[in-house]
Amino acid sequence: MTDWAEPKNFKEWSQRVLGLRPVLLTLLVICIIILEMRFDWVERVLGAYLATTNSARPESGAIWEKGHRARTAQKTLEKLVTDRQTSQREARNARTFTQIAANLSAGQGVMMSVDRFRNLYLQLPQDVSQEIISAFDLLKIASHGRWRRTYFENSGTSLNVYLLDAENRVQHRIDIPISVLNQLDPKNTAAAVTLEDLPNFKNRIYSAERFFDALDAFDEEVRRNMLPYPQMLLKQSGQIVRVGISDETGAGFIELGFEILNGARRMVILVRGQEWAVWRLRSHLEDKDASPRSFIDFLENRIPK
Repeated sequence: MTDWAEPKNFKEWSQRVLGLRPVLLTLLVICIIILEMRFDWVERVLGAYLATTNSARPESGAIWEKGHRARTAQKTLEKLVTDRQTSQREARNARTFTQIAANLSAGQGVMMSVDRFRNLYLQLPQDVSQEIISAFDLLKIASHGRWRRTYFENSGTSLNVYLLDAENRVQHRIDIPISVLNQLDPKNTAAAVTLEDLPNFKNRIYSAERFFDALDAFDEEVRRNMLPYPQMLLKQSGQIVRVGISDETGAGFIELGFEILNGARRMVILVRGQEWAVWRLRSHLEDKDASPRSFIDFLENRIPK
């Protein structure tokens, strides 16, 4: 039986201290300390326990909140970088100026080679390319030998093109309005077979003969605003049989639909004309007074008195 009485003298005290149990306990503690210093097993066991029970503990407190914010910020940054890289890659692979603008957010840009710009420029209809920049002006810039790269930037209202030298100094700037890009959009074929399939053309569908006779009543400048790029329609195979004028306007434009018959197949091509010009054409088609000769006259007729 263990003697729990207080030692009465030094001999009893020394016998208890130097007994088998105290010595074994001391050796065990020393071994534990040595093993901990050598193998860090206490930290490893404690870490494994915390990792195992981590999901069951509530994530609260300043440290957790800081970690949450850091992870959220990291994910947001990674998404922004990924989206930017994706949009720039799609812009570089674009086949038209319209596709470049569509793949760039407002304020975003992408760098391309000189040859890439030339190829895109040469694909444009002649009248459109002349409106953007004269081929003679482009030849003059190229002949100077300083044009090394081309930077495209979507400003939100236009596609800005910067012709840069080797040190990124601007040699020439070209602004392509969004209105021009919209007319060049190759995806202007409506998912419809006839004009009746598009409700915005209801009650404003005319035969092709009547439409073009009305169009012929105006001078060339006005017709260019009614139908900016007729070459886009000339590229289509088949015969235009009917034309529809939309009741809806957007950003100063009115949509026109051209129903084309190609053999037994029908399709609708959509283009956009200036609102004031199309309004005059529509008035003429409806046998109304088409006297307004300017945009100011057009506004005066539209504003209630």
